[in-house]
Amino acid sequence: MAIDPGSAAVEILAARDASRLVAPFSSRDTAFNLEAGAAIGQQLAALRIGRGENPVGRKIGFTNRNIWTEYGVFAPIWGEVYDSTLVDVTPGAVVKISHLPQPRIEPEVVLGLDSDLQPGMSLGAIEAAIDWVAHGFEIVQTVFPDWKFTGADCMADGGLHGVLAVGPRRSLDASHRTGLAAALAGVKVTLSRNSDVIDTGVGSNVLDGPIHALKHLVDSLETSAQPLRKGEVVTTGTLTRAFPIAPRERWCTTLTGFDLPGLDVTMV
Repeated sequence: MAIDPGSAAVEILAARDASRLVAPFSSRDTAFNLEAGAAIGQQLAALRIGRGENPVGRKIGFTNRNIWTEYGVFAPIWGEVYDSTLVDVTPGAVVKISHLPQPRIEPEVVLGLDSDLQPGMSLGAIEAAIDWVAHGFEIVQTVFPDWKFTGADCMADGGLHGVLAVGPRRSLDASHRTGLAAALAGVKVTLSRNSDVIDTGVGSNVLDGPIHALKHLVDSLETSAQPLRKGEVVTTGTLTRAFPIAPRERWCTTLTGFDLPGLDVTMV
């Protein structure tokens, strides 16, 4: 039986709000596909907007090809970022995660847009449209048990977005935008939990680089959603594997290869 997008979106939002789990839609309908998942995701966004949450950007997920086999998802997804889920952080900040079902942490490169983006733009044109760059933690979540799902389920669950913690933003002038794609592809990150190194990653892990990942999103939105606009925030995917997190854990990063500070936050 086909799944009704409106009813499914209500179910997802209620599960998120109560931090409880529900069966993946792909386990209920063998024909459930990305188009059906995107339709639920759009209804979910409408419900969130209807209760006062304002979209401020997008997240791109599963841009890191190294984690595709782990999750059984073999193509990027995306979802909305809201004013209720975006927080600016400085070293020593706390980030609330206790309300999220099955949260995991992802160190990412975050981009701010200085102009609208249109499908078909070149990497150079997209570089020229970047207002600022930051390093951030995206806290992802899922209402599907044990992180077992399809890409279509992920789209239905708002792209798995939970919280986006954004560090200091580095503003760019025209001279720093040229070559930005190559520069960000070379950024390296070390991720630590409670002072223990957990993983390392590099910008090229995300579809060859954060600007490349952004271009993929721009082109993907041609027929499926609103195009990206000036002022939006885009987080481009995890540079490392994603790791389960819990309150009272301290998570830190160090970055090399690009002039951005690392993060140091405690989960609550």
